[in-house]
Amino acid sequence: MERTQTQMYAPERQQEILRLAREGGRVDVLSLAEEFQVTAETVRRDLKALDRAGLVRRVHGGAIPAGRLDFEPDLAERDAVAADEKQRIARAALAELPGGEGPGSVILDAGTTAARLAAEIPLEAELTVVTHGLPVAARLADHPGLTLHLVGGRIRHRTRAAVDDWALRAYREINADVLFLATNGFSLDGGLTTPDLAEAAVKRALIAAARRVVLLADSAKFGQQHFARFGDLADVDLLITDTGLSPEDARAIERAGTEVVRA
Repeated sequence: MERTQTQMYAPERQQEILRLAREGGRVDVLSLAEEFQVTAETVRRDLKALDRAGLVRRVHGGAIPAGRLDFEPDLAERDAVAADEKQRIARAALAELPGGEGPGSVILDAGTTAARLAAEIPLEAELTVVTHGLPVAARLADHPGLTLHLVGGRIRHRTRAAVDDWALRAYREINADVLFLATNGFSLDGGLTTPDLAEAAVKRALIAAARRVVLLADSAKFGQQHFARFGDLADVDLLITDTGLSPEDARAIERAGTEVVRA
């Protein structure tokens, strides 16, 4: 007779967790606890064992398969991940667009959440917008009230973002009101990270080019660390994320000096 999930031995459960991680790209503790009808602490022990074996890498709230930490999925795949959370983040970010007299100026980083923000900007908005992301520019090209600047450079296929010296030179000449920044991973200790060195260099230039930095990042990215570090959370004035970031983690980030909005 087959054993039920609650009767699984730990090695059997860990093998199933590994399969789920490889198929889905990520597993989270609470979902696994419900799936296998065990405690969250049991799941954490399983993930710790898999991590020690080099089969997964633990991240905040769960784990990802080993070898995936610096895997960079293409644009369509990234846009499909945490789609509802990204949409809520984008809508919350509208409140951070500069107002007051005269059109304000913003930099929109390349990224799926930034592209969603671009799609939410009203057609009648009056802004100066600078971006090196082709999808972002495409979504704003028909807005008659915008002064849109597209920064050039070598286009990375995976992200449709301009990088290298042309992009860096352009951003050195800019002093924008607000930067809407994207990242692949963020944490208090690991800072802001992304898999690609060229993208990291551009992101550092973005941070230097704006008076206010707003990070748009879904909670699944919290605790993730990638190869290229381009800044610290201290560089960020406001983090807009989703309610998957626990209140405790949000308070820890705010104690370090970054305001947090959980959309």
